[in-house]
Amino acid sequence: MTARSEGGVERLDLDAYLERIGFGGDPRPDLDTLIGLHRAHVTSIPFENLDVVLGREISLELDALQAKLVRQQRGGYCYEHGLLFAAALERIGFTLTRLVARVQPGTPGPRSHMLSRALIDGMPWLADVGYGAGLLEPIALESGTTVDQDGWGYRLERYDDGAWLVAAGHGQEWAQLYAFTLEPQRPIDYVVVNHFTQTHPGSPFVGQPVVFDNRGDARHRLTGLELTIEWPDGNRERRALAAGELGETLRDVFDIILSGTDLATLRSRAQAR
Repeated sequence: MTARSEGGVERLDLDAYLERIGFGGDPRPDLDTLIGLHRAHVTSIPFENLDVVLGREISLELDALQAKLVRQQRGGYCYEHGLLFAAALERIGFTLTRLVARVQPGTPGPRSHMLSRALIDGMPWLADVGYGAGLLEPIALESGTTVDQDGWGYRLERYDDGAWLVAAGHGQEWAQLYAFTLEPQRPIDYVVVNHFTQTHPGSPFVGQPVVFDNRGDARHRLTGLELTIEWPDGNRERRALAAGELGETLRDVFDIILSGTDLATLRSRAQAR
C-alpha cells in the first residue's frame, strides 16, 4: 500500500493542472521548470476572494482546490494558490518547505500569507504564487537579492534575527510587502489562518470583492466596485464601476465567469460597502 502524504499531494491530477496553466514540456525538479511553472501559474489563475463574499467556506483540501482552480477555472486567495502549487512541485519531485508570512510587517496584523521555499541543487528559492500583485518568478533566497521581473522590482533582505523581508519597488522607493521565517508549516496551520482570513471582520477579504490579475505588462485590481490598472513605471488608472459592469469586468479582465445567481449576490454586496 502506498503511504499517503500529510497534504495528500498524490491526489493531484498533475496533467490537468499543467494544462490549466498552459505549461508544456516535461516538468523536472530543476530551476527552469520552477521558473516556468511559477510564471505560468500566476499569469493564468487569478487571485480572488469571491467565494468569501458569497458566503461560501473556503476548503483547503486538495480535491476542493483542484475542483475550483483547475476544473472550474476559477481563482482563489493565497492558501488556495500556494497549496495547489506546492502539491504540483512535490509531485514533480521538488524538495519544498511551506511557510507563512506577515503582510505589511510594520503593522500589527497576523502572519496570514502562504509562500514556499524550494531547494534546487542545495540552493534555496522563494516561490510565491498567491500574493496577488506579487512575484512573477521565484527569486534566490539570499539577502540583498534584487530582481527585475518585466519591469516590476523586488528585493530580499534578512534581518539580524534571521527573519526575511520581501519589498517591491525601484531605486530608493521600496515598499515592504511581507516578512517571514523559515519555520516549516503543516496543513493544519493554514486551516487556522484560513479561518481567520475568511471570517474575521478585520480581514481585508471579508465583505467586498478583491480580485487581481498578474500578467506582467499591466496589473488589474478590483476592490469593491473600483478597478485599478497599474504599470511597472508606477502609473495608475482608477475607475469606479457601475454594479451592472461587474460581471463583464470579471469575465473580460479576469477570466472569471459566475452564475447569474452568484453575480446578483456579488453585485448586491459590493454595492452595500
